[in-house]
Amino acid sequence: MTSPATPDSGRPPLTVVIAADTFSPHVNGAARFAERLAAGLVSRGHHVHVMAPSATHHTHGTFTEVIEDEPMTMHRIAAWRYLPHDWLTFVLPWMSKHYARKVLDVVKPDVVHIQSHIVLGRGITREARKRGIPIIATNHVMAENVLDFTTLPPALNRVMLKLAWADAKRTFEMTRAVTTPTQKAADFLESTIDIHGVIPISCGIDRRNYAPDLTLRDANRVLFVGRLTTEKHIDVLLKAVARLDPALAVTLDLVGNGDQRKNLEDLTRELGIADRVTFHGHTSETDLRAMYSRASVFAIASIAELQSIATMEAMASGLPIVAANAVALPHLVHNGENGYLFEPGNIDELAARLTDVLTATPEARLRMQQTSLEMVSVHDINRTLDTFEALYRDEPLPA
Repeated sequence: MTSPATPDSGRPPLTVVIAADTFSPHVNGAARFAERLAAGLVSRGHHVHVMAPSATHHTHGTFTEVIEDEPMTMHRIAAWRYLPHDWLTFVLPWMSKHYARKVLDVVKPDVVHIQSHIVLGRGITREARKRGIPIIATNHVMAENVLDFTTLPPALNRVMLKLAWADAKRTFEMTRAVTTPTQKAADFLESTIDIHGVIPISCGIDRRNYAPDLTLRDANRVLFVGRLTTEKHIDVLLKAVARLDPALAVTLDLVGNGDQRKNLEDLTRELGIADRVTFHGHTSETDLRAMYSRASVFAIASIAELQSIATMEAMASGLPIVAANAVALPHLVHNGENGYLFEPGNIDELAARLTDVLTATPEARLRMQQTSLEMVSVHDINRTLDTFEALYRDEPLPA
């Protein structure tokens, strides 16, 4: 990642510890944000140390890793596979403060930035506070992100969530500032745990990495990018595609993996659309950008997005968006402007909105594409980095 000169240029670099319960090689929005934040800070000359779970229990230690083309110091903490999940590794919670002490004693950072309040973030917050080190917290968590993997009955899930959010409040009260990707996500967090002053800061993307193609398409291609998990409601998207007019000859590309992949593959066969749906799994960034550029529309039925990096990438690629009217997605999709919203779970409405995009006149489609490009401009990664640098230095935030 390269960055132009910034307001921080010429000032002493900061030493920052980023603590993240999910980070590369994990693939999800929170991990991608933490990776881009770390790389962006390194590109600006700061000294970045990342605490994150190891990929396997036997690969822990301190290493130099290249993330988003930038070298940084990784403190890989001994982690275990969480078997109900298809890729998640976790650090033993009762060991988090022990590992935090080891990192803080060696690094002596100017600031700690936690990416969750759950394990590593919880432990390092308490240890950093003892040392008088300022802490910034970013919340990426919603209940729907974790409930599918607890294996607990619903009644115990409710109890667990109540206890977890109470503990989150205690953690966040120890920080200098709490941030989350959008205003809607900030409102959600403030109403959930009764805290105030949560700051919305976009995850940000580097728009230079995407190549908008505003020309007419030679086929009707719907694209989804994300984890194949229950809260993404990909079954709703598949059922909507099955109800589209056969004359539209719509194909669907699904990019990403997850615990629901086999169930979704079975569903495509039940719906009779297996020949029109491609499961790509994880792809290279080059292949992903090519799929954004050739798609006709990006569709997302998720009900648990505190932002959505994939949706922003689609917008930066000049795509119309059809999205569920849930949580933060309306922040990115303005109905009738850069695409359409639909009632979450409403298959017929999703099919109708996809039809609206796919049958739009060339002029209407171009307006949606151009509006996506205009709307995503406020999510530039350099603005995000400027804002976090100001928080780290306890300075006024950029306007």
